[in-house]
Amino acid sequence: MIKEDIKITSSQFRSIIDKVSAISNKISGIGKSGFSRASVTHEQITETSDGQRIDNFLFKRFRAVPKGHIYQVLRSGQVRVNGGRVKASYHLQLDDIVRIPPIKKSENTASTPVSTVRNVKPYVFSVIFEDDALLIIDKPAGLAVHGGSGVSFGVIEQLRHQHPNWKFLELVHRLDRETSGVLLLAKKRAALVDLHRQIREGRTNKYYSVLVKGKWNNMVQHVKLPLVKYVTTSGERRVAVSNDKQQTNKVMSSHTIFRLQKAWDNFSLLQAELKTGRTHQIRVHLAHLGFPIIGDDKYGDFKLNKRLAAKSNSQPSLSRMFLHASKMQITHPLSGQCLQLEAPLSEDLQKFVTALA
Repeated sequence: MIKEDIKITSSQFRSIIDKVSAISNKISGIGKSGFSRASVTHEQITETSDGQRIDNFLFKRFRAVPKGHIYQVLRSGQVRVNGGRVKASYHLQLDDIVRIPPIKKSENTASTPVSTVRNVKPYVFSVIFEDDALLIIDKPAGLAVHGGSGVSFGVIEQLRHQHPNWKFLELVHRLDRETSGVLLLAKKRAALVDLHRQIREGRTNKYYSVLVKGKWNNMVQHVKLPLVKYVTTSGERRVAVSNDKQQTNKVMSSHTIFRLQKAWDNFSLLQAELKTGRTHQIRVHLAHLGFPIIGDDKYGDFKLNKRLAAKSNSQPSLSRMFLHASKMQITHPLSGQCLQLEAPLSEDLQKFVTALA
């Protein structure tokens, strides 16, 4: 008998797997650990998921399932790629065939009710730049970038709800809820991966407009301080400058360049250039130097914030934090073009600055 190697295409392989699975379903019925083999599916990887880790691929599809359960499924081999077991760190490749068992949602895990999604009032975002790979918007203050921590519908959920035909949409970076300005989103995974690389390697430039309490003197000032995260007694997460060399928490280096734009007797308008992107970096740097951001409800001057929020004929009012992502420079992840992305001061911030003059 002559033995020959048999070569099959990915589509033929998928067809064989489906037929074997169907036979197995009839024989086995319901499987263990809450998985019904009768509804096992096989998905062929497209460019949308090319390069994505298998665990993140599953997290996205089963948002209401605890991550620990997803990892358990991977370790048990119930999820397979091209017929074989894979680790959670496996990066999917174009045309891979992924075997996905039906995963039950945790009874204690709440998802956003359909009625809530349907009743969300569509928000019209100001678009700075858009093409097939990117969406850059001017995020308004007061809107979280994603759901969580008491927020059920953020920017990313809004946009996905408005554009259900988009196969891929992810945040490239984040802005605090009260921060307005330039926000990057990727419409292709290749764009997301490349922009993350640019940020990681320091190849992007981020600039913020910020108004602080006090009269700033230096035209240019570099601030390099070690930061550490901590949790308050009430359970709120905060960031502080670390002065303890024996600090048990992880200390993070940070670097901001401040440039004076305009100064008044009691206020100063600065441009902040981020050289590192630590949580609350600008806010903590300025508070530590004695120049808290106007309207900052975590690190600011609370008495001043309250006074400015009250409407008065004798002084301008402001009821939000004066921190605005004004400009960002990136290289387009697909075309290689240098993009200068800018968002002007929002109306309330501009009105406050004008009133100071």
